[in-house]
Amino acid sequence: MLRDKKNFGILEGFLFELLGEDVKIEGLLESESNQEEEDDKFNRVDMFAENSKGEHIIIEIQNTRKLDYLMRMLFAKAITEYLPVGAKYGEIKKVIAVSIVYFDLGKGEDYVYVGQTKFKGLHTKTELQLTTVQKRLLGKPTIHQAYPEYYLIRTTKFNDIVNDTLDEWIYFFKNSEFRDEFRAKEMQEVREKMNVMNMPDDERKKYDKFLERLHDEASYAETMKIEAEEAGAKAAKKVENKFREDERRGIAKKLIKMDFPNEQIAAITDFSIVEIQKSRK
Repeated sequence: MLRDKKNFGILEGFLFELLGEDVKIEGLLESESNQEEEDDKFNRVDMFAENSKGEHIIIEIQNTRKLDYLMRMLFAKAITEYLPVGAKYGEIKKVIAVSIVYFDLGKGEDYVYVGQTKFKGLHTKTELQLTTVQKRLLGKPTIHQAYPEYYLIRTTKFNDIVNDTLDEWIYFFKNSEFRDEFRAKEMQEVREKMNVMNMPDDERKKYDKFLERLHDEASYAETMKIEAEEAGAKAAKKVENKFREDERRGIAKKLIKMDFPNEQIAAITDFSIVEIQKSRK
C-alpha cells in the first residue's frame, strides 16, 4: 500500500499520530529497493518527508530479518545529502528516522523506542547545553533537538491492546487490519484502500473498470458542460448584437427624420455614409 504514491496521505496520517505534527511525503528513496512484488530480495520501503519546520524525515519499513539493523539505522543519507555546496553546517536539516520492523530487534519490553543524541558530563553527569547564540543559529533550544532522532517501532512486541490513536496505527501495521472503532487520522482512507486490496482479482478488475468509467463519465460531463456554456454564450452574443443593431437603426431613423447630416449620424451610430443614404431613401 505504502509503495503507491496515491497512498502517501495514509503514511502522513500515521506520522501525525507519531510526531504530533503534520508532515508532507516528498517521495521514495533508494528506488532500486522499492519494488512492487512482495517477494522482492529486499522487502523494504524508504520514503522521504518534510515537516512544518523544514526538518527531514526518513521512513524505512523493513520486513526482512536483520540482526544488525540497529547499525543500518545510522546510515541516513539525508543528513548531508541536501546541504548545498559551501553552506554552513548550521544549515543541515534535522533528520527523523522512523523504522517499522517485523522481527525481534533488541531486548526490551516496549514496542516504541525513541533514540536521541545527548552529551553528558563524564564527571558532573549534567547535559551539555547550547549557548544563546547557538540556539539562535541552530533554531533549536537543545542539542538533541538539532541532532537526528530515531523512532523504532517493534511490531512483534505490540500486544494488540489499543490505548491511543498511535496504537491504532501499530495494530494496523502488525495485523494488516483495523477495528471499526479506530478513529486515527487518515484511518478512513486506510479502510477504503484495504477494502479494494482485499477484493478477489476478478472483482478488483471490475472495480478498476468501474473507476475508469467514472473518470470517462466525469470527462464527458465536463465536456458537455463547457460546450453548452460556449453555445449559450454564442447565442447570447448573437441576441445582444441583434438588439444593438435594431437599437442603432432606430436611432439612425430618428436622426434622419430630424434631418441630421449624414456625417453626424454616422459618428453617432457607427453606420457608414452609404448605409445612412440607403436608409434616407
